[in-house]
Amino acid sequence: MSNLAYKVRPNHQYQPQETPKPKVTVTKRKNVTLGEKVLATLFVCAMLIGSIHIVSNQVAIYSTNLEIQELEASIQDQTKINSDLQVQVQELSTYERIWAKAQEMGLFLNENNVKVVQDW
Repeated sequence: MSNLAYKVRPNHQYQPQETPKPKVTVTKRKNVTLGEKVLATLFVCAMLIGSIHIVSNQVAIYSTNLEIQELEASIQDQTKINSDLQVQVQELSTYERIWAKAQEMGLFLNENNVKVVQDW
């Protein structure tokens, strides 16, 4: 064995070798191409036309529903008037009332002039 002292590892600072980095070429491109502009314009026009169509259909539906409600209300009013008139007809067409009106006009009942009609 030897008495010689030595450093097992020398105290070296590691300095990596600089490797040359490949230069990245940045290709500049236009922000928006003509085709993209055309497609965007067509899309916006289609959306605009579609939304106008939907709104116009909703307006037509609303006005039609309004007309239907008005017609239903007038039908109900006319039905009420008709039923009231039907009740008046039934009240005015009673036998007693007809006989009273006939007597007021000077008519009388002669049993000799009455003929009986039978259904066969």
